[in-house]
Amino acid sequence: MKRIHLCFSFLIVAGVILTLIPATTAQPPAPNAQQIAQRNAAEKELESIAIIERKLMVPMRDGKRMATDVYRPKDPAKKYPVIFVRTPYNFNFWDVRNGAPRDMNAEIQAVKRGYAYVEVNERGHFFSEGEYDILGPPLTDGADAISWMASQPWSNGKVGTIGCSSTAEWQLGVAAQGNPAFAAMIPQGFGAGVGRVKPYYEQGNWYRGGAVQMLFIAWIYGEQNQVRPMFPANLSREELIQASRMFDLAPQMPPVDWSKALQYLPEMDIIKAVGGPRGIFADRMEVSTGGAMIKRAPNDAAWYRGGLWHDDKPINVPGFWFMSWYDVSIGPNLAAYNFVRKTARPEIANQQYAVIAPTLHCGYTRATENTVVGERSMGDARLDYPALTYGWFDHFLKGEDNHVLETMPRVRYFTMGMNKWQTSDTWPPEGAQPMTLYLGSGGKANSLNGDGTLAAAAPSADHPDSFTYDPMNPVPSFGGNVCCTGNAVTGGAFDQRKMEARADILVYTSEPLGDGLEVSGPIEPTLYVSSDVKDTDITVKVLDVYPDGTAYNLDETIQRLRYRDGYERTPVWMDAGKVYKVTLQPLTTSNWFAPGHRIRIEVSSSNFPRFDRNMNTAGNNYDEAKGVVAHNAVHHSAQYSSQVTFSVVKRAK
Repeated sequence: MKRIHLCFSFLIVAGVILTLIPATTAQPPAPNAQQIAQRNAAEKELESIAIIERKLMVPMRDGKRMATDVYRPKDPAKKYPVIFVRTPYNFNFWDVRNGAPRDMNAEIQAVKRGYAYVEVNERGHFFSEGEYDILGPPLTDGADAISWMASQPWSNGKVGTIGCSSTAEWQLGVAAQGNPAFAAMIPQGFGAGVGRVKPYYEQGNWYRGGAVQMLFIAWIYGEQNQVRPMFPANLSREELIQASRMFDLAPQMPPVDWSKALQYLPEMDIIKAVGGPRGIFADRMEVSTGGAMIKRAPNDAAWYRGGLWHDDKPINVPGFWFMSWYDVSIGPNLAAYNFVRKTARPEIANQQYAVIAPTLHCGYTRATENTVVGERSMGDARLDYPALTYGWFDHFLKGEDNHVLETMPRVRYFTMGMNKWQTSDTWPPEGAQPMTLYLGSGGKANSLNGDGTLAAAAPSADHPDSFTYDPMNPVPSFGGNVCCTGNAVTGGAFDQRKMEARADILVYTSEPLGDGLEVSGPIEPTLYVSSDVKDTDITVKVLDVYPDGTAYNLDETIQRLRYRDGYERTPVWMDAGKVYKVTLQPLTTSNWFAPGHRIRIEVSSSNFPRFDRNMNTAGNNYDEAKGVVAHNAVHHSAQYSSQVTFSVVKRAK
């Protein structure tokens, strides 16, 4: 890595919020005069109650030093448990641009509650030395930091982790290292930390069904700052603190219109085309994974050399897992939670709890009395998150007998449509049963005006629904389970009828429901498809259709057909006109379809830029600028029983 050495050095960080950190490189709005006054008052309050040690440079086992801030209660006669926040984001105590302290509320609350609050920047970011890679590998960095905290004279030897998005995703891989001081974790919105957990094979949200999730292109643009200023290694901590009031090593990336930028071809050159830096996205880099992420296949060995957690790594740490229905990775998140419950030591397996909110990525604390996600009202989706998280930490880090595990449901999940929090001891909920609906039509399911149906039995004869997929005119993403794409995609539930006017979307709708139906758990599509190209994609979206026709999207998925037989196998190609069975990775939701509502399935071959386009050439895809048009078809009959199986929970009226 090239370094620009400054005569005095430093770094700063935006607020590390206890329960979430938005995954964005954009600068937050400038505080007004009242907010600046509040920040100054908070800094004075923190100084009055805490011993503050900023800009500690904590060495890892290879000698590289990680920038660390410590806030702990002033009473030296006691020892304190540690709340550990590790992040790639800017946590500097001083807001250089606005000449004021940043928001220090999380630190104040932790200290007041009797905790040491420790913030660490990942390797290769801001003050921290070394080369950057996603999730801050090597995994030993997280374990080394925990050991350092546990060994401090003011520590009681117990460390707990908390954070959302990139401040959570590293926790899983580090938890699997088995550090004895790692006493509890609260990962929130942690999908990009999950590599392979059957039946999912996303490699940290990089793929869905073998198609690239394009969110990382916009996100990595602001993160892969391999050419960055660094400070001399011999600076004192006092000099670093002084410098941090003048310098902010957060890159000021030129703004990008990602709604246009993500259309650039070839895909591997998108960051280069907007003037972004070299780095792990497309270039070989001197990191353990080697970089060049866009060039990897789902089974590339590089995925197993970084910071990802995979299902060959047992986790034996009590976990309080936070997820949300409109996040990018709810299915793999729940699969990871269930895996730990199944494979951890019995006493630890019984200490795994989950909350599933109806919000966007890391949006838990933004729920209101009328929580609107996209266009759909979810009602009152609030929870007392401080009480939940500190109740958890007080039990596991302080050893308090607060009965938190006796009063906390194993799974607390929000059912949309019903707009109600529900509880269960398992996921899916106890009593969930499969219900299969079959796709059918007279051969003209194209668009909302077509004749596609969802019914309890498969049609006897095959009248396939054909459509054209042109990668130069893909189906635009509209709402959905997304994150971090700038202005390219707005997440959430939106009325999809304007999208369903397209002839390249097949629409299959049930009859109105006589009784209400709760769908809570996996939704498993199996389709029979044919094409005139060697490789293409199939997309599926599940919707709740209101009596007035409003059609809200619940979840969505995709399958790149070259991987239809598995991700660890050699890609397989299609013969023109031959019908293939394709089982897509499960979708997941909890939704109440009220009486009179209908269930709808959309099928197409693109959802862009939520997922990258298949160029239909059977080539690398990432290095191609020209595609070919595919003529695809969905078959449905007794022989080709295209179907979707829902997890239905029946409750006493």
